[in-house]
Amino acid sequence: MFKTLCPQNYNEALYVGHYFRTGVPVVMDLTEMPDGEAKQFVDFAAGLVFGRGGDMDRLAPRVFLLMPHGMAGRGPEADEVDKL
Repeated sequence: MFKTLCPQNYNEALYVGHYFRTGVPVVMDLTEMPDGEAKQFVDFAAGLVFGRGGDMDRLAPRVFLLMPHGMAGRGPEADEVDKL
């Protein structure tokens, strides 16, 4: 199960954090947000993922997948980076 969120403003970061912390992968669609708030959201998500040991991938411009720790889903390009 994935949770897809299309936040309208930065105050909705609460929902991304809630689902991610409970182990649910989150698709974050930021296409409707202003540029400044979208950047803040990406910064928040990067900190959340780093702090919780998860992974974040870009699916499309302004669309991101946040994967909690221990979940499969790393693409082959990530495996290539691991070999370096």
